[in-house]
Amino acid sequence: MKILIATDKPFAKVAVDGIRKEIEAAGFDLALLEKYTEKQQLLDAVGDANAIIIRSDIIDAEVIAAAKNLKIVVRAGAGYDNVDLEAATAAGVCVMNTPGQNANAVAELVFGLLVYAVRNFYNGTSGTELKGKKLGIHAYGNVGRNVARIAKGFGMELFAYDAFCSDELIAADEVTPVSSVKELYQISDIVSLHIPATPETKQSINKELLSLLPKGAVLINTARKEVIHEAEILEFMQERTDFKYMTDILPGNHAEMQEKLTGRYFSTPKKMGAQTAEANINAGIAAAQQIVDFLKNGNQRFRVNL
Repeated sequence: MKILIATDKPFAKVAVDGIRKEIEAAGFDLALLEKYTEKQQLLDAVGDANAIIIRSDIIDAEVIAAAKNLKIVVRAGAGYDNVDLEAATAAGVCVMNTPGQNANAVAELVFGLLVYAVRNFYNGTSGTELKGKKLGIHAYGNVGRNVARIAKGFGMELFAYDAFCSDELIAADEVTPVSSVKELYQISDIVSLHIPATPETKQSINKELLSLLPKGAVLINTARKEVIHEAEILEFMQERTDFKYMTDILPGNHAEMQEKLTGRYFSTPKKMGAQTAEANINAGIAAAQQIVDFLKNGNQRFRVNL
């Protein structure tokens, strides 16, 4: 069995070493495709691969068609919208993610961005404190739970909405569940976004929803670019000069937002949520372990396609 690591943005060496240890201990072969610059390089590399480990790399129908022996793709991370699930299912390929492995890293970044926002980008002026502020967690999955854990240390009031998580589970973490997205935005001084990009959520964070937020509100997006209606958030922020938006996902209209929203908008140059040594190692090794368990035992616990 050949397991391919295909990463245009490579894992750290220690992560690759950990992956190799898991793969070779199972009696499989490991191949590396790192820092590739053309899709053809990926197409050539997947030809004889039985399994692929990726990060943000695009596995579309063309790649799946080129991988004649492919049985499983594992996205080392939580999001998997970079994989064509329908094409994978049609080809009999299992797709998995590694939920929770990056969760703490993303949650810590939320608070890095948040403190930067409420202290006015450290420009020397008087800011505000997080203690006592109402934090709305939009989607209460692995990252949302870690955000809640950290927020308790700041003494914040915690609220959460998640259509797929029961009120009982949310309340068990001493977080107040709310009944709708609108209610969450109406009561929150700060909203931290953790929703996936789905047909229902794409561009759902729009002017109408943001208008529900109270004066001085902050939106933190470490989720997905596609969930933000970028034209409308710019329009909204030009009208609501009290509002701040912080993200680690560069918007398509970044230059215009930077020009028109000085002191109220910040984006990292690239997605930073999982960019820690620990998350890099955890997600990579988890991906390797899941592939071994699938190939040897048929375990499909983290499968995300039908």
